[in-house]
Amino acid sequence: MQLRLKKGEDRRLRAGHAWIFSNEIDTVSTPLSAFTPDATARIVSDRDAFLGYGYVNPHALISARLLSRDEKQLPDAAFLATRIERAQRLRARLYATPHYRLAFGESDELPGLIIDRYGDVVVGQVATAGMEARKASIEAAVRDIVAPRSFVWKNDTGARDLEQLPKALEVAFGALPESVELIENGIAFAAPLGQGQKTGWFYDQAANRARFRDLLPANARVLDVCSYAGAWAVTALKAGAREAVCVDASASALQAAELNAQRHGLALETLKGDAFDVLEALAAAGRRFDAIVLDPPAFAKRRKDLPKAQAAYRKLNQLALRLLDDEGLLVSCSCSWHLAEGDLLVAIQSAARHVSRFVQVIAVGGQAPDHPLHPAIPETRYLKTFFCRVLTG
Repeated sequence: MQLRLKKGEDRRLRAGHAWIFSNEIDTVSTPLSAFTPDATARIVSDRDAFLGYGYVNPHALISARLLSRDEKQLPDAAFLATRIERAQRLRARLYATPHYRLAFGESDELPGLIIDRYGDVVVGQVATAGMEARKASIEAAVRDIVAPRSFVWKNDTGARDLEQLPKALEVAFGALPESVELIENGIAFAAPLGQGQKTGWFYDQAANRARFRDLLPANARVLDVCSYAGAWAVTALKAGAREAVCVDASASALQAAELNAQRHGLALETLKGDAFDVLEALAAAGRRFDAIVLDPPAFAKRRKDLPKAQAAYRKLNQLALRLLDDEGLLVSCSCSWHLAEGDLLVAIQSAARHVSRFVQVIAVGGQAPDHPLHPAIPETRYLKTFFCRVLTG
């Protein structure tokens, strides 16, 4: 089948982007109603110039995503295997142990597909109908390339709603492990899988946690806010912190954090509750810290959420700054793509002035290299992290 774009709507594709929106399609000559939600199409310009092969979902705002730009390279099972194997080669070059994001969607030219590797357990997520239809080919390719013991599909993201796909936890082959185990920056961790967040772990913060370890004040008291399984806190304790406190709304996440500390003969304190409420309570109790990490979930999942999100980031940073001792370290993160890096910095500075603190940004971080950026797709650069030295007076 062929999908034709309107005049001038091929510019973004030619510049390297992979998405085609419904209003960019010439629906007179190629009506979307003719396509099934998993159809593969030959995509052409208004002058019938070949642009690439992609899959189509007529029910989604992003109606097509490009897979191949080579007219001789059909996006069949062999093509998918080649792409996955190419993605694996990069990670094998970057990481000493098999614990990483193996495939990162558009950045690996595999739009709609996420694959995380936990040694001999692989966890995948599919966000689009086009990739959903290719699951069997993906499973076969992963089995051949990395030979895992288990492959689990953790398809429970909100993105599937946009593609009219059901949410489900499925075992492609092997057994469903209760948790996944990994090594990050030389530290062993475990995280819940079925009840865990995302695919079980946040590999995107690995490089930032390595930087955190290097910048951590000596003998620090550390507060890990929105801690999940305690990666920041345990990293700090392993680096010599004398105290670590994890804050999260999930009891199971905090239990995982405690277990991750215990496996290294360490202990941490856990506080269950809303991050804003807990920070308020810590201030009222007179608690003080030498390092605080703010790693909240995305406050701005849609552009219209941005004003409220900016206020939330400002408030969260403000509450944290009140708890830091002089020359303390603030690590402030945002995984909201809609919030620009500069906007997060403005929120930090506004919060600092409100509580009479002076902030020096000493390092800036983004996502780890197993989450590569696609230069033509700004959406692939979502994680922002500022490492700040905080001074009183």
